[in-house]
Amino acid sequence: MILIVDSGSTKSDWIAVDNSGNKLLEKLRTKGLNPEILSEDKLKKIIKKHPDLKVHKSDVTHVFFYGAGCGTDRGKEIVRNALKEIFLNAVVTVEEDTFAAVYGTISHETEAAVVCILGTGSNCSYYDGRKLHQRVQSLGYILMDDAAGNYYGKELIRDYYFNHMPEAIKVAFGSKYNLEPDYIKYNIYKQSNPNAYLANFAEFMFLNKESAYIVELIKKGIRLFAKNMIMQYKEELKTVPVHFAGSIAYFSQEEIRQVALEMGFVVGNFERRPIEGLVAFHTKNL
Repeated sequence: MILIVDSGSTKSDWIAVDNSGNKLLEKLRTKGLNPEILSEDKLKKIIKKHPDLKVHKSDVTHVFFYGAGCGTDRGKEIVRNALKEIFLNAVVTVEEDTFAAVYGTISHETEAAVVCILGTGSNCSYYDGRKLHQRVQSLGYILMDDAAGNYYGKELIRDYYFNHMPEAIKVAFGSKYNLEPDYIKYNIYKQSNPNAYLANFAEFMFLNKESAYIVELIKKGIRLFAKNMIMQYKEELKTVPVHFAGSIAYFSQEEIRQVALEMGFVVGNFERRPIEGLVAFHTKNL
């Protein structure tokens, strides 16, 4: 049994397949497994809690894990140790989530492209058809993550409190969420996944896209992301498309295309969940 995992900070999708790519179990889901936020012990507890993973742990021969927070050697080591302790018979490979976005969005294995992730967090890399090139190392949700779910959650809360929202939007936002100051501060400063908590607010944008305020908010984040991340690859952008993975990107396709026209890059593919592409890639390359 081969386990392929696409993990963000909010959730992790797991697929179990055989050597031919045939699915052995229905798609599994656990909480996000970000080693920058969770300790090794917490990662193990989340994995062990899933009944199917617990039952089949001895059958697993390979684990291919792609995750947020795995862009450093330290992050990879934390996840690798947790997985090896549970799946004792498996060869474990851990890579950052950008590789999942690459394999899930490119049209063929040797295609060169700039590949972006806009989900709970955000990232951007250049894939030359063989290797991944990262020009900016992410410093996490507090300092970076433009246009990510947690960025938009933070912007929505700030606009609500600074009275920058149109009145109708402010009323709707206030009625949908608990915006008591103590509750917000508790979730941000006392709970283990503040970035995922903030990202939950992003859904509000896509339920209210008839508002000019919302559309401009979405584009504001994408412009920041394009300026700070995509434009790191100005030379490459002359010849390659920009692909996008993640739910924020998927639901912001129109706004991304508008910003691309403004800033002069070509938009390629969108993939909400790149895990299906990962299955095809790994079963082909075992």
